[in-house]
Amino acid sequence: MLDISPGTKIDTMLSKLGQALESGDIDAAVNLFQADCYWRDLVTFTWNLKTLEGHEQIRDMLTSQLAAARPSNFVQDTKEAASEAGGVTDGWFEFETGVARGYGHIRLKEGLIWTLLTTMTELKGHEEPKGFRRPMGAEHGHDRERKTWKEARD
Repeated sequence: MLDISPGTKIDTMLSKLGQALESGDIDAAVNLFQADCYWRDLVTFTWNLKTLEGHEQIRDMLTSQLAAARPSNFVQDTKEAASEAGGVTDGWFEFETGVARGYGHIRLKEGLIWTLLTTMTELKGHEEPKGFRRPMGAEHGHDRERKTWKEARD
């Protein structure tokens, strides 16, 4: 029997979940979850802080929100290795919606999704300036010609 790595299990499930959500197949998406399952969404799908419990609540949320959310690009986070302990496989992933980028955590038990966390990390078009795009902060030192913050803004 082949021993499948935790990373492969996570990749496979994210691929199935992504295909079901992208194609709008709510039944296929719901069937990837265990009967005793939880989905914690932080703004990404529901625009609220919401915990969904069981197939019925997940189906109801997807029925009302999936078309507007337009999720895609579910990929495992390569910086965080998937792990497995006590029959539970867990991993971190990145994804997008029509208006945002997100980050999530997935836990698999017996080959199905046991818990899913989806969080919004940034709105598209309103990305946080990082690295070289970040504006310079305080100017240190002495300069008689230096403008005040208000003068520089004006």
